[in-house]
Amino acid sequence: MSFPDEIEPDLPFLTSLRRNLHAHPELGFEEERTSGIVATLLEEAGLTVHRGLGKTGVVGTLQVGNGTRRIGLRADMDALAMPEKGNRPYKSTIPGKMHACGHDGHTTMLIGAARHLAAKRGFSGTVHFIFQPAEEGRGGAKRMVDEGLFDLFPCDAVYGLHNMPGLAADEMAVVEGPQLASSDSWRVTFRGTGTHGAKPHLGKDPITAAATFISALQTIVGRVVDPLQPAVVSACSLQAGDPKALNVIPDTVEIGGTARAYTPEVRDQLEEEIGRLAHGTAAMFNIAVDYQFERRIPPVVNDADATARALQAATTVFGENVLTRFPPSTAGDDFAFFGQNAPGCYVWLGNGPAADGALHHNTAYDFNDAAIASGVAFWTTLVEQELREE
Repeated sequence: MSFPDEIEPDLPFLTSLRRNLHAHPELGFEEERTSGIVATLLEEAGLTVHRGLGKTGVVGTLQVGNGTRRIGLRADMDALAMPEKGNRPYKSTIPGKMHACGHDGHTTMLIGAARHLAAKRGFSGTVHFIFQPAEEGRGGAKRMVDEGLFDLFPCDAVYGLHNMPGLAADEMAVVEGPQLASSDSWRVTFRGTGTHGAKPHLGKDPITAAATFISALQTIVGRVVDPLQPAVVSACSLQAGDPKALNVIPDTVEIGGTARAYTPEVRDQLEEEIGRLAHGTAAMFNIAVDYQFERRIPPVVNDADATARALQAATTVFGENVLTRFPPSTAGDDFAFFGQNAPGCYVWLGNGPAADGALHHNTAYDFNDAAIASGVAFWTTLVEQELREE
């Protein structure tokens, strides 16, 4: 692996910073401490800093030379509402909150790149360092876009990076096309007529209807969606009756879940088919139904040109340890909203072995500090190659 010599002296500071952020996790739109640290460090490095976009978002801008090309680099800052069970010196100090997806590492690596690029100034053009709040399902990217991110900070391309357990810290995956699925929520409420559990014929049982509906859901992926098009439909919540009243058939059953797809066409198909099954089941059992489908995050699809540029930088840094074939994830990331406003590329940086359950969103997870140098090297190389001095 190759990275600039100037990065190494900064690694102790960056490692300390990453662990400080890890110990003080903040949820989406609550990243006051984190964004304050980010803004201060960017200002100290000489960047122009804009605060408050998307409530707690920070954008640092570095313009060097007379180059006209402008690119955006994004890091997410928020933590998750879950306990940390790993025993480490920098364990979360906030009960019920944890950096379980590595956003502390993402933030640290982008700060490291900003510091290095501001000191070396070996490019010509403009870089916007975008520190996004609320990636974990709270809509931070969309809010930044809605509040004028790309009007205030136009980008000819935008790049995102996420750590990936299972890849080595000196490996990176850069792949054109779909990287993450759309992430949408759906809710179905069956409304029947409650009655005595011993006299079901006197009511209209929504629980039996719900069981039929949930079983039928998997026919969407198995028998309706093209087998060559990946998709996921999962029921994740079921609310019905009272466990203290086991002789009462309730009036209503509420079901909720998620739907995932990589293309707009399959996304439309999932919305239509879940609704069709819900209404068909209700008609079969002669009960009423309410159906809602909430489109939350579109799929992340890597642009061909942006991917080629990212691949060139990755190859410079990681050499043969760059994967150009890597399976997309059925998770979602609202970087997708950035990719709708500028050609985008989202890359995967290795986080080391996925040992002892240390996967994303796991209580034992931790970002691998050995990956900090790799991430800083990739970001700085990408900028210096894409914004070459004339």
